[in-house]
Amino acid sequence: MTSKKNEPTVYQLKITLRYIKPPIWRRVQVQSSTTLSHLHLIIQAAMGWYNCHLHQFSIQGIEYGQLEPNYGFEDEELRDEKLVQLNQVVKQEKSKFFYTYDFGDDWSHEILVEKILPQDPEISYPLCLKAKRACPPEDCGGPWGYAEFLEAIQNPQHSEHENLLEWIGGDFNSEASDLNKINRRLSDPEIFLYEQDF
Repeated sequence: MTSKKNEPTVYQLKITLRYIKPPIWRRVQVQSSTTLSHLHLIIQAAMGWYNCHLHQFSIQGIEYGQLEPNYGFEDEELRDEKLVQLNQVVKQEKSKFFYTYDFGDDWSHEILVEKILPQDPEISYPLCLKAKRACPPEDCGGPWGYAEFLEAIQNPQHSEHENLLEWIGGDFNSEASDLNKINRRLSDPEIFLYEQDF
């Protein structure tokens, strides 16, 4: 850790979508005081998801998420992500934890704390430093469904080629990632209104 005690710090995180090769990942910097519910929205914006499914963090064997007693999802083992800051549960560089989005498709992400740095007053956080490859489309069937989706859209002879191209809007470049677009999403205050709804 390169900052002095009690000085505001920033966590540099590498967020990697698991079970997909070549890897899809984002390197982001977030304030260490970020709540897990806020981190969820940062991951959504950085990866390119649409926040339309349930999610959960797993940190040192403890599960954190959005409590949903009104929808039949009450879980006595699940801790409220809104009440926990990142620096309360992840304290060291090289620590790893996990984030799962969409329990049907099961998009599992590994999050590595690459660095803990002093906060730069000139920088607006969160910030994405680097992005590799496009986020898979929502509801395409998880890592295995995504592989089948790519095979179909890249092969004009595939029986589902035309249907899937129409479904995705005509074009999909799996190698593309737009860092400027990601940072525009991260700087949009509207993505964080979710936290105020509960």
